[in-house]
Amino acid sequence: MNTITLLQPDDWHVHLRDGLALKRTVPDLARQFSRAICMPNLVPPVKTVDEALAYRERIMAHAPEGVNFDPRMVLYFTDYTSPEEVKKIKDSEYVNAIKLYPAGATTNSDNGVSDIRKVYAVIEQLEKYQVPLLLHGEVTHNHVDIFDREKRFLDEVLSPLLKQFSALKVVLEHITTSEAAHFVLEQDRNVAATITPQHLLFNRNDMLVGGIKPHFYCLPILKRQTHQQTLLEVATSGNPKFFLGTDSAPHSKNAKENACGCAGCYSAPTAIELYAQAFDQVGRIERLEGFASMFGADFYGLPRNTQTITLVKEPQVIPASLEYLENEQIIPLYAGQTIQWRKV
Repeated sequence: MNTITLLQPDDWHVHLRDGLALKRTVPDLARQFSRAICMPNLVPPVKTVDEALAYRERIMAHAPEGVNFDPRMVLYFTDYTSPEEVKKIKDSEYVNAIKLYPAGATTNSDNGVSDIRKVYAVIEQLEKYQVPLLLHGEVTHNHVDIFDREKRFLDEVLSPLLKQFSALKVVLEHITTSEAAHFVLEQDRNVAATITPQHLLFNRNDMLVGGIKPHFYCLPILKRQTHQQTLLEVATSGNPKFFLGTDSAPHSKNAKENACGCAGCYSAPTAIELYAQAFDQVGRIERLEGFASMFGADFYGLPRNTQTITLVKEPQVIPASLEYLENEQIIPLYAGQTIQWRKV
């Protein structure tokens, strides 16, 4: 298959940042995706519906003319989130979910939930109103190996949570392990997962062998090849529990290439082509549309898009760098390398 036409895809997990960064991130994403779940881990974080709607206005100010782009907003879950805020999410036209970051798990997560038992009153309301809880699924204890933190989260946090709130709608975001994939498969339809392009295309060897590659560094971190293979299997299986979420996260070149480099891969400009590459490598390109354009919308209870995009199997060189902020560069995922698909 050398050409494929898809319903316009959506990105159910992306970081756009704020301020000057939006000039780069919003057009890059809007040219790929119709809708996007926009992460709330700004400084300060987006904690209320009113703050989310104001952030949406700042995003829309950078949407390219003539492009149909609909950012969907998320609140940042803190120890102090009010249960009453959940009803406001339910009643909002553009706010769709709440995001739980364990405190200290990733970029700008210091305001995250310190102990999930503290916020059970809010989770009761999420279950009542069927508002999705989005999870960065890692524990953050210093003594836990970074490669084991996702599995420990499943065992110690998510399993007890779902026993307590069995009807809660949950998206386990950017899953990276076989254990997470199998956990989602074992749950009811109210539990789903997003998968990034980097976790489908790469593993920890790509990041570490022959020298550290800081632009492959993200959280949750790339895992073993065996985990990568499991993610490819479930992503391309046609199972509606798994759908597209890039976790595209911009950091300047200087912030990535230093002694304490930031976590995040910037995939937004060519994300759908990267997913096409992954699906094609295992001979399942025909299943890309469900993963990219249908299953996420269905889970969130939103209509599927009606416009389409076309991908052709033609070599494309990903740019070595892109302009970002003032006098800074950003290095996109797989920069300078050739992929085999191109959006027309």
